[in-house]
Amino acid sequence: MLLEIEMVLRLLLAVVLGGVIGYQREKAGKPAGLRTHALIAMGAALFTIAGTLAFSNDSGRVAAGVVAGVGFLGGGAILHRHRNVEGLTTAATMWVAAAIGLAAGAGLYIVAPVTAIVTLIVLFLPHPE
Repeated sequence: MLLEIEMVLRLLLAVVLGGVIGYQREKAGKPAGLRTHALIAMGAALFTIAGTLAFSNDSGRVAAGVVAGVGFLGGGAILHRHRNVEGLTTAATMWVAAAIGLAAGAGLYIVAPVTAIVTLIVLFLPHPE
């Protein structure tokens, strides 16, 4: 029971951290927002938790699968319009949200929030025009 409570806390941490990044993207008017980033982070955390418990000898494959799957989602966020490419930052934040979810799912309680904070700092840097 205690182990499951910790797993739920890991999932909640992933949802909150992914959601904060997604909220920033939503406020910036980007297509992938709070729900998308929160779900990516939570899904990555759950895959990590399940992979660690069920496949303890091969949890690296679970992480690699998450990275590849989110890369596919991020690819869908990238658009080529005229001579511009749009959506690269959104795709990158989706990828980072997955990494944060993996970290939270693995119980890296300092690394996951610090990564989210640094991500937000980068997103608030001035955008060169």
